[in-house]
Amino acid sequence: MDALYTAVATANGREGRAVSSDGQIDLALALPPALGGNGAGTNPEQLFAAGYAACFASAMGNVGRQMKIDTKDVSVTAEVSIGKDDTGFGLAVIMRVELPDALAGETGRQLVEATHQYCPYSKATRGNIDVRLVIE
Repeated sequence: MDALYTAVATANGREGRAVSSDGQIDLALALPPALGGNGAGTNPEQLFAAGYAACFASAMGNVGRQMKIDTKDVSVTAEVSIGKDDTGFGLAVIMRVELPDALAGETGRQLVEATHQYCPYSKATRGNIDVRLVIE
């Protein structure tokens, strides 16, 4: 792969800070209450969800242009769950893709599935994280 851009961020754990090299991100990190924390900061699952949703929505714009489909009214929500698995902890993702009525049915399904093949986050998670696509 020839890198077009490299993001750099540093963090010091789930109860600390995450800072990007350009200073655009400077966030307090905290365990969510569901994991015994006080919730007084963001957490890696929220950051991953935001990144995946943004990437998937942008990828859908690219795929839509290739398929000659208007995607301007599409919305993507990523739900990232953490839980125990055989080796410690694992992640699972539900990608909720809200399509306008004009994309209901087979056209929308083909668009979402093609996007899942194209999106860099989807490629990175394939075979590693259970990702379920839900079209709404």
